[in-house]
Amino acid sequence: MTGPGVNGPVVVGLDGSPASVTAAWWAARTAVDRGLPLLLLHSWTTRPLGAPIAQEALSKQRYGGEVLERMEAELLHRHDDLKVTTELVSVPASKALVDLGDRAAMLVLGSREHGSIASFFLGSVNLYVLGLARCPVVAVRPEATDDDAERYEIVVGVQEAGAASDPLLEFGFTAAEAQGARVRAVRALPLSSLVTHPRGTHRDDGYEVDEQARLAAAVAPWRERFPTVAVTYQVARGTAAQVLLTASAHSALTVVGRRRHPAPLSWKLGPVAHAALHHVPCPVAVVPHD
Repeated sequence: MTGPGVNGPVVVGLDGSPASVTAAWWAARTAVDRGLPLLLLHSWTTRPLGAPIAQEALSKQRYGGEVLERMEAELLHRHDDLKVTTELVSVPASKALVDLGDRAAMLVLGSREHGSIASFFLGSVNLYVLGLARCPVVAVRPEATDDDAERYEIVVGVQEAGAASDPLLEFGFTAAEAQGARVRAVRALPLSSLVTHPRGTHRDDGYEVDEQARLAAAVAPWRERFPTVAVTYQVARGTAAQVLLTASAHSALTVVGRRRHPAPLSWKLGPVAHAALHHVPCPVAVVPHD
């Protein structure tokens, strides 16, 4: 991968909650697959939902140090060849993670349970990081398990060729190569095309073929760069969110994009990223692009 954090660490925000623990498991496996170091970050000023205000005789700093120590020991027990460092900070987790995004290969966050009412609200820390980090950010649900490693497909949403899709394809192909997975490149065709290219007509057949060719052309440079990665293409009518959700039902990772924004107050996630984060059962990578 290119960019400022290409050889940087995989950084995971850890607050002691089940969601962040699962995120740390996923981040550690990813770091090992890619030969990257892992950085566990805890902000003692940011507390998990439902945690007691006081930890009996322990200070917040002591609690944070123990969270990091326990997680480091568990991950090293799981992965002998993992390189782990920890960082206990006093600034808010959102700021610390965004700052680390300038040199990280990716940031990994714990998300909320799939399908729960609370899952609609991703949390202020996660939304801030997802919207502003300069590197890819992966949201991992707490119900994710090691069984996800048996899913051999990385889904990448590709609506445009060039600057808008290349960072997503680069991230997807890099992940696929590391995991021995294949890439499924997905493009949604607008429902309005049913008017100009109705189903079952010769014009529709030509339109589908043309769109498949456009998708293949966008992916071609990355197939050449990653010759060992198998690729499948999926072109379907519907909204981009609907098509992506259908394609991601059995994927190991889904990759979506968001535009970079010049100022902290101007950022926002698009509807496709929101839909994926709310509803896709596997980890979701949000990759910034120009």
